[in-house]
Amino acid sequence: MHDTETFHQLWADAVTEHSSRVFLVFSDSDSEPTAWTYWEFDDLVAATARTLCNLGVRHGDPIHLALRNCPAFVLLWLAATRLGAWIIPVDPASTARDLASQIRRTKPKVGFYAAARRDVYLAAADGQLESVVELTEAAADALPGSPLLAPNTMIDDRVFDTVLPMDRLAAMFTSGTTAEPKGVVLTQRNYRGLAGSMAEIISLQPQHRWLVTLPLFHGNSQFYCFAPAIAVGASVALTSTFSASRWFSQAARLAATHASLFAAPIRMILARRPADAPRLHLKHVWYAQSLGDDHYREFADLTGCQPRQLYGMTETTAIVTADLAALPRSDVIGTPIAGRRLELLDPATGQPVSTGLPGVMTLQGTPGVDVFAGYLDDPITTARSFSTRNGETWFSTGDLARRDSDGTLRFVGRVDDVIKVAGENVSLTEIEAVIAQAPGVLEAAVLAKPDPIRDQVPVAFVVPRDRANPPLPEQLTMWAQLNLPPQSRPREWTVIEELPRTSVGKIRRFQLSGELTPNAPTPS
Repeated sequence: MHDTETFHQLWADAVTEHSSRVFLVFSDSDSEPTAWTYWEFDDLVAATARTLCNLGVRHGDPIHLALRNCPAFVLLWLAATRLGAWIIPVDPASTARDLASQIRRTKPKVGFYAAARRDVYLAAADGQLESVVELTEAAADALPGSPLLAPNTMIDDRVFDTVLPMDRLAAMFTSGTTAEPKGVVLTQRNYRGLAGSMAEIISLQPQHRWLVTLPLFHGNSQFYCFAPAIAVGASVALTSTFSASRWFSQAARLAATHASLFAAPIRMILARRPADAPRLHLKHVWYAQSLGDDHYREFADLTGCQPRQLYGMTETTAIVTADLAALPRSDVIGTPIAGRRLELLDPATGQPVSTGLPGVMTLQGTPGVDVFAGYLDDPITTARSFSTRNGETWFSTGDLARRDSDGTLRFVGRVDDVIKVAGENVSLTEIEAVIAQAPGVLEAAVLAKPDPIRDQVPVAFVVPRDRANPPLPEQLTMWAQLNLPPQSRPREWTVIEELPRTSVGKIRRFQLSGELTPNAPTPS
């Protein structure tokens, strides 16, 4: 039995209503992609659920997924949904130490990993997991002979307990810019609600197809692509890895109509696009994080549509704001979507801020319904993140935005990404977006450095487009004088080969902090 407000029921309804429509197209090489209809994939989900049962997984049990994008990931996700179990999707490239920490914190019944990373995973699982299953991360995992589909005894239907809306469905470790990840707990109701919301915002139709190149273990691909596709019977084209140089050809070859990206991958796609890459005719592209005007216009021209910036995070499940204007812009996150109530609060006083001033985005929501249920085994951080006013629950995102006079919102950055330079607020995130458009620069990270005169000043780390011919600091200084206000101009420039990033492109600034030069007075 399954409650109608569960994600499992949404999948079951999709199978019934769209059984013969293509659900998943998987591509892991230049060979012909493999495709499954909703009905075909559901048959595999049922077999995978039986395999999980034979491994001892029951209602309420966790399973650990250290897998890159592949059909097996989707099968295990939907099979857990059917059982009322929950997944722990993690970066498969994690170190043995990180994997061991995840396993210790979640105590999964079984772990799934790829043969290519056997030694690392088994070292992490040693003494902590009774059952592990090795997979190929290829289409073979969803074909006869797969460990997921191995012949097994019939399972008594009594092991399939009633799945309820507030049952846990995932604990997702955030790949943020701080050293210690938090486990974001999500329910069946969370997934059910975000699926419908995301599909409705863009009028998603069954004939549409999402291109998923970002990692499936991250919320973006699950929340913005797979879940809404299931809600309307659309399809998903899944690639095994992200390839900046092949992104355009993959989108064309897999007949994608929709895509979701972050700013950093977009800049990489533009920088590495081959001359013969096809121009696309996409209907819709979501993107998150700051993107400069020049990059926005170039990407819009090449994709054939106007990308729309959004704001959301793993904790908010569905997006919070989106630029849904007739003429979208590169520098705004739009306005709250229907059903979302958002306030901008002063980080010091907790009071609403005036127009034009940065405030912490604080979202009204019900835990486990339209925002996450809480942080895994961390009641202190959970309590600190939520507040109650007039009988309503509000979640503090920790992100800053400012509101224009017409109500449009602009993303500023994390609370600690805004610094005071001689008394003026400066957003490190906004500076990074501008510098990424400088001649010879591929991408940039900006940090705050103590200054005896101005309290703090920005300093920049840049990755050159051409490593053999990097831009000179004096050239970047001259460019910044023409393109940034005085308080936002970096006082130091460091050229590096690459930036430390999370799996979806967020800059790990704390890893760069050790590269700062000793404090010294900076020139005017």
